[in-house]
Amino acid sequence: MLKRFVDVRDEEVGAVLGSFLYFFTLMCGYAILKPIRTELGTAGSVKDLPELYTATFLVMLAVVPAFSAVVARWPRRVVIPLVYRFFLLCLLVLFALLKLGVAPVLVSRVFFVWLSVYNLFVVSIFWSFMSDVFASGQGKRLFGFIAAGGTTGMLVGPFLVGRLAKPLGPVNLILITVVLLEVSTQCVRRLANWAHDVQHQPPAAEGPVGGGVLAGLRLLVTSPFLLALGLQVLLYAATSTFINFQEVRLVSEVGKDAAHRTALYGDIDFYVQLATLLLQALVTGRFISKLGLGAAMAVAPVLTALGFLGLAAVPVLGVLIAFKSVRGASHYALERPSREILFTTVDREARYKSKSFIDTVVYRGSDTLSGWLQEGLKGLGMSMSGLSLVAVPLAGLWLAVSLYLARHQRKHAGTPATLGPAVPDNVPAR
Repeated sequence: MLKRFVDVRDEEVGAVLGSFLYFFTLMCGYAILKPIRTELGTAGSVKDLPELYTATFLVMLAVVPAFSAVVARWPRRVVIPLVYRFFLLCLLVLFALLKLGVAPVLVSRVFFVWLSVYNLFVVSIFWSFMSDVFASGQGKRLFGFIAAGGTTGMLVGPFLVGRLAKPLGPVNLILITVVLLEVSTQCVRRLANWAHDVQHQPPAAEGPVGGGVLAGLRLLVTSPFLLALGLQVLLYAATSTFINFQEVRLVSEVGKDAAHRTALYGDIDFYVQLATLLLQALVTGRFISKLGLGAAMAVAPVLTALGFLGLAAVPVLGVLIAFKSVRGASHYALERPSREILFTTVDREARYKSKSFIDTVVYRGSDTLSGWLQEGLKGLGMSMSGLSLVAVPLAGLWLAVSLYLARHQRKHAGTPATLGPAVPDNVPAR
């Protein structure tokens, strides 16, 4: 049945389904926490988003070196469960504080920042692990379907919240995420065993990464390829911030009250996730395999440029919903899996250290800068059409960087340490 939709081989079926479950539980747990953060933010008067983005960015600066130190000393089968269970412990502490009603304003701010760190960090680790377990050719065939596990989780999570929040209470839903995070941890163990037993990865591929605490940053600034990956993430995050700003303004204009505005936000997210799921399950793997990474990575920035031009011409909510749906679907179904395939062509130190720096510090740094830029442009009285036009050149630069990365991957796909000749897709590129 799976082979009808995915180009998967017999020996890969268990690992692909395990990876799907891994990403499903991870993102379903996050989707349960996200509305709780929104509710707590309102209760705790959390309104200053630029300040909270700045706080999140500063926390990332502290967390990423600590993670680099851990992966330098211990193997992945130890590091990933350790990190997930650390977040699990933090979640239990926050749950206890919320149940006891301790310093609600402060705890709501801490929860906001913690969840912003948690979301990016656990997803970055997931994709680092995927690019470590699967080879480049396997990623082209399988990452689209695996990514659909996360999208499914982002659909199921809000569904559960809508039906369990009243009978259980919002705060008690945190315990569901705790259970799901433990399931994710068990999936890591099983996938690590599969990589050893079926992929026949050498011990070096499973052992400590080694290197220094700041090696991720050093590798990033000395590698044009990694710098381009960082710039790609920065531009995606910046254009996302511009879209979110437009969304807030348009929804606030048409929303009758808080409940109506919340429903509109939920509808927009639902359409994005539904379109994404359909593309991931049915299109992504075959699209990337047949047309290549260049075409897959070009779709999102091209649609982003066209969408901002459309918003500049007709700044209404219907245009924004259509824009965000097609852009979100193209990003999660095509551009994001393609970017993760690129990380299969770098060595393990870059995969775990530089990637985590890019996915967390660079991403949240872009959020911070874009957030303050939005405030500055808003203060100058720039209209929505003007903001949309400002974002178009960013999308154009994003497209150029994506095409450069795709060309680089075609030339250098293979042994990550040397970026040498290509290897068959059923042999781990180690």
